[in-house]
Formats: sequence, structure tokens, C-alpha cells
Amino acid sequence: MVSRRPLGLLALMCALTAALPAAAVQIHSERSLYRNLFVVEDNGLRCLTFRRAVATERQTCQRTAEPDHLVFPYTRMMLGSLLVKPDPKRVLVVGLGGGTLPMALRQMFPDIDIDVVEIDPAVTRVAEKFFGFKRDAKLNVHEEDGRVFVKKAIRAGTKYDIIMLDAFEDEYIPEHMSTKEFLLEVKSVMTPDGVVAANTFSSNRLYPYESATYESVFGPFYNLKLGNRIIYAQPNKLVDRATLEANAKKFEAQFDKRGFKPEWLLEMATSERDWDKNTRILTDQFSPSNILNSR
Repeated sequence: MVSRRPLGLLALMCALTAALPAAAVQIHSERSLYRNLFVVEDNGLRCLTFRRAVATERQTCQRTAEPDHLVFPYTRMMLGSLLVKPDPKRVLVVGLGGGTLPMALRQMFPDIDIDVVEIDPAVTRVAEKFFGFKRDAKLNVHEEDGRVFVKKAIRAGTKYDIIMLDAFEDEYIPEHMSTKEFLLEVKSVMTPDGVVAANTFSSNRLYPYESATYESVFGPFYNLKLGNRIIYAQPNKLVDRATLEANAKKFEAQFDKRGFKPEWLLEMATSERDWDKNTRILTDQFSPSNILNSR
């Protein structure tokens, strides 16, 4: 589904996706069933955007000379979920974009199974043609709705060590993948010591509601905020700081190759509640629209 722009989110979009350079050259455009897609280049930076006319939105950017470098801080923070679960065997990525995260995981873990869910086949084609995304025998793309895929995984009994929720529509997360019911479904396909890493905004009207909803399903979780807010949550007891620090040492070289230090993640990660504990939980009946459309 394609979501409508909630009122007041334009400023928040700037935090998620920095403005495209004025001199950016468009090298590809197409209209899919779900959205417009544009690929633009400027000074060695290639970006995928869904709204070329709005210079505040980039879904993926890649340095053409350094494709392993993670341009956006949020992608680094998502990859940082390895500090919680350093030895994944099976990973689910919901939302492909240019394929940055699954390709980083494939390079770091050549033998693990990776399922990617992307509802728009055009996004997959663009990722393959312009951003170096490659499927293989153990990296599969499922072109369907993320929540539908999770329901199928429940029926199949499939379990994941890491689940990355990175599904954005034109401006925000699809509502049906923001609720307690969906998160309970996600929890049911996680291994006991697995982790879900969720990409959301760090400050807007939905922040406390999202926080309360994740806490209602997972209990305490790690918050990392820098433009975006990334959540690390586990189905059972959350790993402690000592474990994060020990795991960070394992990835110093791999993270450095991608442009950041694990200490940067550790400095941001906090499990302290910064929202009212009595905040209402998002459900399939009480969705983000109920909040964004209220006065």
C-alpha cells in the first residue's frame, strides 16, 4: 500500500533523508505500481529516491568508488544489531531499498541464509541494476507485503536470528507494520536469543506510542537516536552492556571497512525509558493515523 503524508512530517523527513545536491544528475526513472523511482548521481554519490521533486528524500545512497561504505548513519545503526546477536544463521530484512543491508550481511557472513521482503518488484530491479545488489542460492527476495510474509513464516515454523524492519513507504512506516499485533507476529518468528532491529524516527508525535508498543511486546530495549531512532529488542531478556562491549570487539575491522566504529554505537545505545509509561499502545484498531489526524 502507498501511505499518505501525515501532517507535520516534512521537517522529520529532513532528519531521515538529507537533501539531494542541486547538481544531481538523473540517470534512471520509472513509475511502478506503488511509486515513482529515481536514481540520481552527484560527485560520486548514487542515490535512490522515491520523490525526485522533493529534495528531502533519499532511500539509499552509495559511493560508487566505495560501495562497501555505509553512507547513512541509520544503516550503520541497523547493522549494529550484530552487537546483540553476533553469530546469525538466518536473517530477515523487511524493505530492500538499494540492498545496502543484505549485501553488507552477505559480505560479512558468506554462508548465512538471508530472506529479503520487498513489495515492489521495481525496487528490486533498480537495486540489482544500479546498486550492486545480488541474489544467490541463500539470499532470496520475496516480493510481497512484509506482514503477509511474517504470517507465512509463522505457519512454516521459520525462525530468524536477526530481523531488520526497514520498510518505509513514500514517507513513513506502513501502519500495519507498526502495531502490537504485528510485533507479536515478529516475536513469534525470532529465535530465543534473536534480535529485531527497527528503523523509525527519533522525534515526532508517534515516538512515545511506538516506544510503548515495542515495550509492551519485548520489554526493555536499546534505543539509538541520531536523525533516525533504531530499536534493538529481544524476545527474552535483553543482553547487558558488557555483552554489547564484548561483541563490539569482534566487529571492529568489519565496521571500520564500512565507515564507523563500534564505540560510536555503544555511546548511543541506552535502555532507559524516555516516554510516559502510561502512553497508549498502537494496535490494529488504534493506528498511527488516529494520532496524526487528531487535534
